Amino acid sequence: MNIAELLAIPASMFPDQEIIWFEGKSLSYERLQDTAGRMAGALRTMGVQAGDRVAVIQTNTPDVISVLFAAAGIGAVFVPLNYRARQDELAHMLRVAQPRVLLAGDRYADMALAVARQLEDEGVSAPVVAAIESRSGSLQHLHDLAAQEEPLFAEDVDDDALAVLMFTSGTTAAAKAVMLAHGDLMNFVFGTTEPADGSDKGSVLLAAPLYHIAGLSATLAAAFAGRRIVAMRQFQEEEWLRLVADQRVSHAFLVPTMMKRVLDHPSLSQADLSSLSVLSYGAAPMPVTVIRRAIEMLPSTVQFINAFGQTETASTVTMLGPDDHRLEGTPDQVELKVRRLKSIGRPLADVELAIIGEDGALLSPGQVGEVAVQTGRTMRGYYGQEEATSRALQGDGWLRTGDLGWMDEDGYVFLTGRKSDLIIRGGENVAPEEIELVLESHPDVEEVAVVGVPDEEWGERIAAVVVPRAGTSPSAEALTAHCRERLASFKKPETIVFIAALPRNALGKVLRSQLRTELSEGVAPSPEPTPR
Repeated sequence: MNIAELLAIPASMFPDQEIIWFEGKSLSYERLQDTAGRMAGALRTMGVQAGDRVAVIQTNTPDVISVLFAAAGIGAVFVPLNYRARQDELAHMLRVAQPRVLLAGDRYADMALAVARQLEDEGVSAPVVAAIESRSGSLQHLHDLAAQEEPLFAEDVDDDALAVLMFTSGTTAAAKAVMLAHGDLMNFVFGTTEPADGSDKGSVLLAAPLYHIAGLSATLAAAFAGRRIVAMRQFQEEEWLRLVADQRVSHAFLVPTMMKRVLDHPSLSQADLSSLSVLSYGAAPMPVTVIRRAIEMLPSTVQFINAFGQTETASTVTMLGPDDHRLEGTPDQVELKVRRLKSIGRPLADVELAIIGEDGALLSPGQVGEVAVQTGRTMRGYYGQEEATSRALQGDGWLRTGDLGWMDEDGYVFLTGRKSDLIIRGGENVAPEEIELVLESHPDVEEVAVVGVPDEEWGERIAAVVVPRAGTSPSAEALTAHCRERLASFKKPETIVFIAALPRNALGKVLRSQLRTELSEGVAPSPEPTPR
């Protein structure tokens, strides 16, 4: 079944129902379906055939959503690109994906053309670059072509046919292109979403970009469910608060850095968030202090959900649900719930999760190993990267996530860091997150990242990069003593440096590789991402 039918089916039943609100303009199902159909015709005119890649570099707009359904409708592969990418990063993604067409918003058109010329000079297949925003400039515009076309409707495709190539965030290495088939995405939507029935399903505030699985899956699910999409070009905390109030938003998703910015905004106390019923978060570890602030500061009617997943699993695989966020009951029950706020919850019904040792054996509760999952929506591999695919999919049915963690007796999963971030000091394995949790428990620490730095004697030494809480000036000696009281001696940081903010990528994930490189070279850590 084609993912384009997630739009086509409700559009045929409820054509007049509003499905997108964007910057003061409203689109009905009928209008969105017609636009997507005409764009499909335009893509076909540009030479796009089934299996070809159609790349887009643009912020969240209705046109990007239309292209998603247009590409799928003719059996092409939608490739949403990180619009924060630098030129060398964009060139890498285009080399991997080799799209037939690259659709660029105004802000990104010059870079897109420059990269296309660069690829031509390298002898690499370069895409045709076309505009997807204004009609200024010399670029051919997709809307002009679409206006001349009769709408095309969703073609039948095999469940195993590729629907989307989505690049990983690439915090430790060059981004990989995850292959997601139509069946993978349909399995997620059908397993988590009730179909549209013409009733009011609320409004979802789309702040996560479509190049992130949270943004893509939210868009597909909302279209199928009939939940109105309030689209933001890019997240901005004041605008987020305004839109929740003005558009009576009921559902939203935030990454931890977004959540913290919302909580820190001075107008939060005056904002009307009474319509907000479900607030999901994920994509990066959520500091317990931040989620506890959210529980205290946001309306008691808000249901919090920690949704953990990967691009490789077509979205969420575990969930810490609303009941786990209600810090109510006896002191022992509250203590247990606070402890579980550090977890990513339990597997969804269509997911089997296990903790696997280095030898591939399943580990018992409490033992730390690699988190592995089995589900009917696992990726088909990394496009053009067989070695990386074989490491993740080893033929035994389990996807190795690259995350280290453990499971308690009740099935709650606790992460201890990325496998690639594991510090090996004098033959001892040290999980960075264990040390980070201890440091974050100090009242003068806002957030922290722990990395391993090469050391001639020990192999690696432990370094902590600390962001002090506002108005405090903790000393390295005080934080070392704090760790010494709570950790084995070999786990305490040997180097502690202070920084105004941790460097993060666009999705809020800490750039540990950057910190590791800077500390190894004796350079003061920078809060800003540096070009790779």
